[in-house]
Amino acid sequence: MQPARIFNSAFFMQPSDNEPIRSVVSESAHAIIVAWYVKPGQTILPHTHPQGQDTWTILSGEGRYFLGANGASQTIQAGDIVVARANDVHGVVNTGSEPLMFVSVVSPADAGYHLLP
Repeated sequence: MQPARIFNSAFFMQPSDNEPIRSVVSESAHAIIVAWYVKPGQTILPHTHPQGQDTWTILSGEGRYFLGANGASQTIQAGDIVVARANDVHGVVNTGSEPLMFVSVVSPADAGYHLLP
């Protein structure tokens, strides 16, 4: 039997009152696909992936996307596709009044993760 190839993102969106939950949709050696549900005011802390790329497709909501360790940021919103190449600082704070929901594709799967101090 072949692994699933079509997924309903809504099934993976998990709201949390604490910090946003990373819900793995699919994982292979080539990529990890993750669904994110970020409540208003919640933050995904600035981080990098030293050996790979993280691409976000914003499904709903808005937020301030971190662009660098110096605090630079830019507004992102539903419909945007945001790319963080290897070692690009990224993260987000939901600045809107609605949930920020997006799908992240990290490629390759062993891209690594480095949280900024």
